Amino acid sequence: MKRESPAAQRNRDPIAEALVPLLPARGVVLEVASGSGEHAVHLARRFPHLLWQPSDPDGEARASIALYVREAGLPNLRPPLALDAAGEASFPRAEAVLCINMIHIAPWAACEGLFRKAPGGLLFLYGPFFRDGVLTAPSNLAFDQDLRERDPRWGVRRLEDVAALAARNGWGSPEVTEMPANNLLVAFRR
Repeated sequence: MKRESPAAQRNRDPIAEALVPLLPARGVVLEVASGSGEHAVHLARRFPHLLWQPSDPDGEARASIALYVREAGLPNLRPPLALDAAGEASFPRAEAVLCINMIHIAPWAACEGLFRKAPGGLLFLYGPFFRDGVLTAPSNLAFDQDLRERDPRWGVRRLEDVAALAARNGWGSPEVTEMPANNLLVAFRR
């Protein structure tokens, strides 16, 4: 069954615009935790010079992604892979990795696995973050509380904690782009 995400429909254009100056000129972009598949199709259309590889650990999500991929019929959009950032399996080769709205709706082990296993020289994270010295939007505080009530291992992550994890795994300092709805696009380079 094809899933739809109103959030994906709202944020896909701002994410695409923010990625324009950051993505490589060619190669594979691995999307980790692709969810419904809507971002993968939109970004593959927007960046036809790149090969898009969606993935998700959830079988129902992969079924949705596969339906979007078939309907789109884009030559640069591959069928979804079963990848779990927190699992043991390695990631396939890619020049860049994109992860949208995953690290706060997953245990910290998924974020650790993402930085440990991400191939290539670019890693992009999109979503809400807490930042030292930056006033947190009330909506992000409420979202964090809701996430932690659903699963105590989840929650909006501190950018400083994510940056420290990145550094321990050979990634540089984060490049932060402010995004709508109190989100950030955070780029790491190796």
